Amino acid sequence: MPTLDDNHTGARIREQRKLARLTQRQLADRLPYSYSLLNQVECGARPATADFVAACAKVLSVDVTVLTGQPYVTELQRDRLAELVRPIRESLDLYDLGPNPDLTARPANQLIAGADQLCEEVRATHLRNAARKLPGLIAELTHTAWSTPRTELWQALASTYRTAHDISVKLGYYDLSAVALDRMNWAAQRASDPCLAAVRQYMRALVYFREGEYRIGQRLVASGHSMVGQAEETREALAVAGQLHLGASVISARAEDQAAVNLHIGEARRIAKRIQDASDVHWLSFGPANVALHKVSAAVEMRQYDEALKQARKMKLPAQLAISRRAHFLIDRARAEMETGLTEKALEDLVNARKIAPEQTRYHPGARETITGLVHLSRRTPDTLNYMASWIGL
Repeated sequence: MPTLDDNHTGARIREQRKLARLTQRQLADRLPYSYSLLNQVECGARPATADFVAACAKVLSVDVTVLTGQPYVTELQRDRLAELVRPIRESLDLYDLGPNPDLTARPANQLIAGADQLCEEVRATHLRNAARKLPGLIAELTHTAWSTPRTELWQALASTYRTAHDISVKLGYYDLSAVALDRMNWAAQRASDPCLAAVRQYMRALVYFREGEYRIGQRLVASGHSMVGQAEETREALAVAGQLHLGASVISARAEDQAAVNLHIGEARRIAKRIQDASDVHWLSFGPANVALHKVSAAVEMRQYDEALKQARKMKLPAQLAISRRAHFLIDRARAEMETGLTEKALEDLVNARKIAPEQTRYHPGARETITGLVHLSRRTPDTLNYMASWIGL
C-alpha cells in the first residue's frame, strides 16, 4: 500500500502553519472547517480539497501553490512537459518588440486557423502537442500583427495567449498563466473586441476562485458582463455572458451563497435555452450540457455530495462535449462518490478520466487529492488504486 511522504498537501499546510506560529486549534478556529478535518488533512488521512486549500492559504497569507506544491516537477520532467514551458515563457516576452526581421511567417489566414487549432487541441487535452506548437505560432502572429495590423490578427494573437494561459494552469505554472492573461488583455485592446476582453475577465475570475478570493472573482465577473454589454446582442455575446454566469456559479458555491448559485445557474440556463449549443464560441463549451455540468460542480464545491450525485445521474453527456469537460465531470463525480462511500465507483471514474485525458488528469489537483483520499480509505489497496497512486507520484 502506498504511503505518504512529507510532500503531500496536508504536510505543506502543517509546515506553513508552524511557520505562522499557529497551533492546529488556532488555525482551525480561523477556518470554516473543523479541527478534526484539519488534523486528518495534515496527517494525510483525508484529501485536501481545493476549497479547503484556498481557505488555509488565505488564513496563512501564502499563495495556494505553496500548499499544493505545483507544478509537479518530477512528473512533468518524466512526461517531458517541463521542457516545453520555457519556450512558451520566452514567446510571451516578444509582445512589444515589433516585427522580427529574421522571421519568415506563414500567411495570415494560416496563422489565424492555427490559433483555432491550438484551442481545439487543448479542449481535446492534447497538451503536449499544443505546447510544442504554441511558441512558434505566437512568434509568427506577433511579427505579422505588428507588420500588418488587422483586427483578425490581434484576435488570433489574443487567442494564442489564452491558450498559453490554459496550458500553464493545467500544468500548474500559475505565475506563467498570469503573464499570459496580461498579454491577452494587451492584444484584446488592440483588437477592440469586448467579447475577448470579457473572456479574459472570466479567466481572471477563475484565478481568484482558485486563490479563495471570491469577492474579487465576483467583481471580475461583473466587469466581464459590463464589457460584453458593450457588444451587440449576438450569439457570441450571449455565449460569453452565459459562461460568465457559469463562472459566477462556482465562485458563489465556494462562497457558500446558495441564492447566488441558483441565480447564476438560472441565468445561464435561460441563455443556453435560447442559443442552444455554442461550444464553438471562443472554445468556452457553453450550452445546455455545460450548464448541467456546472450545477454538479457547484454542488460538489458546497459539499452537497448527495445532491451532486443526484444531478450527475440525470446527465447524459453529448457526444460533441469537449474531452476536457468530460474529464472534469468524471473527476468531480469521483470526489462526490468518495465522500459518500462509493469508493469503487470513484476509482472507476478516475481511471476513465485517465483513459480519455491522461495529461489533464495527472496534473489535476482534484484528481490527485481524491486518489490520495482513496488510498487512505482503503484497508487493502486494490492493484488499480496502487497503479493510480504510483502514476501521480504518491
